[in-house]
Amino acid sequence: MIEVIPSLLEQIGDRARRAEPVDVRIGAYWTYAAVALDGHTQGGLSSTLGGGIHHHAGAPGPEAGRLLDQDAGSLASLAKHPSQLWASVGLATINALLDVDESLCTEVNAADVIAERGRGACVAVVGHFPFIPRLRQIAGELSVLELRPREGDLPAEAAADVLPQADVVAITGTSLLNQTFDGLVQLCRPDAFVVVLGATTPLSPVLFEAGVDAIAGTRVVDPGCVALAVSQGATFRQIRGKRLLTMFRP
Repeated sequence: MIEVIPSLLEQIGDRARRAEPVDVRIGAYWTYAAVALDGHTQGGLSSTLGGGIHHHAGAPGPEAGRLLDQDAGSLASLAKHPSQLWASVGLATINALLDVDESLCTEVNAADVIAERGRGACVAVVGHFPFIPRLRQIAGELSVLELRPREGDLPAEAAADVLPQADVVAITGTSLLNQTFDGLVQLCRPDAFVVVLGATTPLSPVLFEAGVDAIAGTRVVDPGCVALAVSQGATFRQIRGKRLLTMFRP
């Protein structure tokens, strides 16, 4: 089983060496990074995790306000950082550097994919998404795992008991930020249909090598529009200039 973050960094290595970081925005909900590459500006998104907690705790990391002094490869490598705040910058940079093969993608909502596969099946979702109420009505059995459980959710620690039983598993892309992704995928049955979703999710075949069947992420198509929205505290629905794409295992 591969380790996803090191494999992603290897995939973008050549592009990172040719790219120049031009923008980083750490918003209340989303982090945005942009690079100049081959005459174009490319942007990427990631959930913002950690926030000011790490600053007050004195967690090590690059000096805030000087991130653009680093090269693109160094910014992307922050995805391995133990601080989730800096990992958010790293994942956003990775997403900006990816060369996404859109011929492998469709503009289908991940919720629809999960609903279609999960009808009457045993479904496990890591992360409490807005489509959970809809899924409860059609799944044969539904378990929702959350770090901060709401009513009806299970604690994240229950993953070892829940995931091996599921026919369909949906995993939030933010699991790449808190370094739980690799372990979660390894808990899934080989015959389970596994989806990774959310704007943090890299649209990269590397995730197929990890055992994922569908990758639902976001492509930035208007870098300026996305940067402005993120810096003004926009939620995901309020960010314009993006496309939701799903990549299926060939």
